[in-house]
Amino acid sequence: MKIIENDKMPKGNGHYSMCISHNGTLYVAGQLPLVKGTKIPAEGIEAQTLLVLQKVEEILVAAGSAKEKIIQMRIYLSDIGLWDEVNEVYADFFGNHKPVRAVIPTRELHYGCLIEVEATAAV
Repeated sequence: MKIIENDKMPKGNGHYSMCISHNGTLYVAGQLPLVKGTKIPAEGIEAQTLLVLQKVEEILVAAGSAKEKIIQMRIYLSDIGLWDEVNEVYADFFGNHKPVRAVIPTRELHYGCLIEVEATAAV
């Protein structure tokens, strides 16, 4: 197991690793849709969804992978009623690539975010 850290990757705000590599698989920590350098979520579910997906992609690229190598996504939503908007942004982002995924309705997410996403990908 190897913790992946470099200056192209965001740093975590707590006691966790942003990305770990193990046996050719990357595990990406949950990403919140916070505007860079703040603890303020992006405005609206579409913008928040795109931002978390872009953050996952940024981490994967910094770790030597790509969004097309994502195997599984786990999506946490503060309101399952947001699913249609999330799915539309998600489909546009991934195009023909369709990772397996789980959608988990939750209660409140940190900082009032509407969505959090984590991913598993091949190196």
